[in-house]
Amino acid sequence: MGSAGELFHSAQVFLQSNFPLLQIQLSDILDIAILSFIIYKLLWMLRKTSSGRLMWGVLILMMAMFVSSKVLSLTATSWLLDKVVQWGLLVLVVLFQPEIRRFLERMGSGRLGFVFASSKETGEEMETAITQTTEAYADLSRDKVGALMVFERQNLLDDVIKTGTALDCRVSSELLKNIFWNKAPLHDGAVVVRNGRIVGAGCMLPLSGNVNLSRDLGMRHRAGIGMSEHSDAVVVIVSEETGSISAAVGGMLKRHLAPETLERLLCNELLNDSGEEKKSGQFPLLGLLLGGNRREEDEL
Repeated sequence: MGSAGELFHSAQVFLQSNFPLLQIQLSDILDIAILSFIIYKLLWMLRKTSSGRLMWGVLILMMAMFVSSKVLSLTATSWLLDKVVQWGLLVLVVLFQPEIRRFLERMGSGRLGFVFASSKETGEEMETAITQTTEAYADLSRDKVGALMVFERQNLLDDVIKTGTALDCRVSSELLKNIFWNKAPLHDGAVVVRNGRIVGAGCMLPLSGNVNLSRDLGMRHRAGIGMSEHSDAVVVIVSEETGSISAAVGGMLKRHLAPETLERLLCNELLNDSGEEKKSGQFPLLGLLLGGNRREEDEL
């Protein structure tokens, strides 16, 4: 420990002696680096939720406060915005309650490292989930067994998961076929997948309010379309009557998919998100605020 302290002190003296204009200590650099890393990771977490837009709104409000009070000297507007900020702290706690709760749960369970971990393992689990889902859906389609799965993306689906049975397990073909077996207790609801893992089964989804849907679509299809209208999730469905495979993305239903087409669709919608995140690394903090809810649709 003594040699490490001496080395740290020597490096500090070297910087101060060779760069007199930069009167900054190594501890300051370390402090700034740690704080920057934490802020970056917190913004990265918010980008994966619907809270990204809330953060953008907070940023706009702060800019409005600065302009009205410091630049334009608008007394009444500054007073009103100041009151909004005072009450806004409590409102933010309520709005960000799911993210705060998840962070504290991971901290309490000793899994804090996963909060700041890279998404490599998540990508591998998602690839496995897609492969296993395709295999299960091929068999379910052949046997005309109804199925409904929701792949969560940026928008958290905690409210949907609460309507069913909470689980935490890997996606496997045999497990899915057992869940959707018509005599299983959870077969009527939807399976929710988060980061390549099943987190809920038997979940209830909101029905679509689109009155122009075809009349031959059953409740599973209407629930799948409704879920894709209310979030950015990818929903895959097997019809119990015909055995056909469908996928709902952004309120649009793609029907009569072959298993191979379903696998390509899931890969494009779920795996390309991580690729886009890596490409946006030139201005990461700005991209987290501005590009958190951008969606792409790939026609197969």
